[in-house]
Parts: sequence; C-alpha cells; structure tokens
Amino acid sequence: MTTHLVTGAGSGIGAAVARTLLDRGDDVVLVARSDSRAEELRATYDGAEVLVADLAFPESVESLTPPGSLDSVVHAAGVVELGPVSTLSIEHWAAQLRVNVVAPAALTRVALPALRSARGTVVFVNSSAGLVAHPGWSAYAASKHGLRALADSLRSEEAAHGVRVSTVYPGRTATPMQQKVHAQEGKEYDAGDWIRPQTVADAIVRVVDLPRDATITDVTVRPAG
Repeated sequence: MTTHLVTGAGSGIGAAVARTLLDRGDDVVLVARSDSRAEELRATYDGAEVLVADLAFPESVESLTPPGSLDSVVHAAGVVELGPVSTLSIEHWAAQLRVNVVAPAALTRVALPALRSARGTVVFVNSSAGLVAHPGWSAYAASKHGLRALADSLRSEEAAHGVRVSTVYPGRTATPMQQKVHAQEGKEYDAGDWIRPQTVADAIVRVVDLPRDATITDVTVRPAG
C-alpha cells in the first residue's frame, strides 16, 4: 500500500490525480483550505484523509502532521491573476507567490521526513508559463519560474536521501483555472480545445510509479491541436 499527499484536489488536475490514486486503492491525504472545505473533500473522496491548511497563508502548513511515510507529494494547487506589470497590484503579486511557491516549499519541508522514510517522489505541477513568460503573465510566470528553481534545488539536496523530484509543465488544460484565464484574456472558452485534466494526471501518476532505478526530472505536456 502506498500513501500520497495531494494539494489542489478540489478541481482540475489535482482532483484527477486524487481520484486516480484513490480508485486504485492507494492511501490518499488531501489538503483543504478550511474545515468546511475539508468536509466537502471527505464527502467527495470517500476514504481519503483530509488535513486543513490554507495555502494562501503558507505558515499554516507548519502545524500539519502528515503520515510517517509518504510515497509522493503532488503539489497541484495554484492561483492565477493576469495583468501587465503597469497595473498588477501588490496583493496579486503576493498571493501568487505565496500559493504557487512559498506554500509548496513549506509543505515539502514538513513532509520531508515522511518522504525520506519512503524514498518518495515530490511532483510540482508547474505550467508552460514556468518556461516562457508572455505579456500579461508576469506575476504568474514569476511564481512558476520560482517553483522550477525550488524543484531543481530540492532535487540536488535530497538525492542522497533517495527522494526524487519531478516537475510537470502542462500546457493549457481544461480546468476552472483555464476558464478564468480565458475570461481575463477576453477569449471564448471551449474545454474541448485543451488537454483533459486526466491526461495530465496520468502523466503525473506515471512519474510517481517510475521504478526506483531512474528519475524523470521534467515532463512537458502540450495540447495536441
């Protein structure tokens, strides 16, 4: 039996990952931002353990007590707010950096003893914006470039402990976040144009399941069209 901790299970890629792992019989631990949200996740994912910490306030993860052994931690939670540097507020900058970079770093630190115990895998769900920054994407892309740096440093630091670190860079994926992005861009949204969340989740699970003789450091997933 393997045990996995997943953030962002409320929707999108995180939801697909959590469901895939739970349905195949693995133990799954989820992170909810509030007690009420935790109850919703428990109802949705029967059998999952749910911990409460608001990733918008990264210090809240320091009180979490994860299981003693974790085969993976999948960081799938994230927020986005588009806008040019000339108008994007400090609040929008800070929120994206807190949720997209600082919270994953803090949660990984809390989970490291359990990851080392299982020689587990950390998966950071990044974005194509973590590779290239386009106009209007400065804050989000900066947060995702920072997440990439976190993964690269962590990989070198934890190799001696047997902890593998992978980054997955999905292109546009049919999630509620993508719908919000289209609204901010003033574009029509058609989920059929983009990658299914399950497709990205399948790639993540394959990374987690990779035999111990190898590691996949980076995976880029792009829409086929």
